[in-house]
Amino acid sequence: MKKFIIPMAAVALLAACSESNDAVFPIAPSLSGVSSSAEAIAPVGESSSSDAIVPPAGESSSSEATVPPTGLSSSSDAVVPPPVLSSSSTGAAQFTYAVPTLTAIDPSKEYTFYGAELTGVEQFKYGRFEARMKMAAISGSVSSMFLNYDNSWMKGEEPWNEIDIEVLGKDPTSWQSNILTREANPSINGLTASESKPLHAFGFDATQDFHLYAIVWTPEYVAWEIDSVEVRRDTLGMSRGKHADADQVAFLTEKETLRFNLWASKTASWTGKWNNGIGLPVEQQIDYVRVYAYDPATKGFTLSWQDDFDGEDIDPQRWTAGDWEMERVTYRRSNLIVEQGVCRLILDYEAN
Repeated sequence: MKKFIIPMAAVALLAACSESNDAVFPIAPSLSGVSSSAEAIAPVGESSSSDAIVPPAGESSSSEATVPPTGLSSSSDAVVPPPVLSSSSTGAAQFTYAVPTLTAIDPSKEYTFYGAELTGVEQFKYGRFEARMKMAAISGSVSSMFLNYDNSWMKGEEPWNEIDIEVLGKDPTSWQSNILTREANPSINGLTASESKPLHAFGFDATQDFHLYAIVWTPEYVAWEIDSVEVRRDTLGMSRGKHADADQVAFLTEKETLRFNLWASKTASWTGKWNNGIGLPVEQQIDYVRVYAYDPATKGFTLSWQDDFDGEDIDPQRWTAGDWEMERVTYRRSNLIVEQGVCRLILDYEAN
């Protein structure tokens, strides 16, 4: 098993989806702050300071990674309640899965902690990426959606390209947007980051209901949206740092894969103090994922595909599962479950 260090760096779909596979997304928002939703007016976000050194985050696996057989259990002591039907903030009925009940943490024992990553196979250069999700949070955790160049973790002669949405365990009512870059220069160890500071306020608790998250990536800008309202936009010419990647939008030149992960960080100042797993298990739930292709002629977006997770497992033509170490956790295949139209990423533990 390879160990990668990279940043970061969603419940049953019963509601009818409005777009078809031929749907055309509206023209890309302008710098005036108009969001990609035809009716929403979006404030343009501010960027943060330059040359920041990022905390450890999400990671990358090869798009050729093999997927081990699915395991559906966590701890042998787990009791898994049945799903209950609830109503989402959009008015659509959704299955909400209660997280398993595990044997309580015993301070006298040692535990191994497990997380999950849903890793996209297809590589993209530009597009619109949406996921309707309920996020997870416990102090010290990271619950994310991000785009990542697969070889970023190699550093050295490989550049780093990454675009993030992260809910940090210390506060599920806020979230972090970020671009991470590094030029392909072995003498440079740190990453250039543009973390949102302060964190963006949701106005709700992201662990309590489903919301639509989106990353929009074009040659001219990168934008982040929550519930179709643009919250931040970075454009060509914005400069951060002292290296060749200072103009981060211009430096996003590599094809990237779409990923989601749930893990625990060792950087308490970033995610909150880790309390040795007290409060686990928690899970991030993905209702659906939509990917739109970017049209440089019209500067608009056309729906390429949608995954409603309506099978019994992830689609191997579209996804693989992480199986490597990520700071405080090990990603394992059995912590990534698909059932009744839901993709569930679980953060839990087992006694050693």
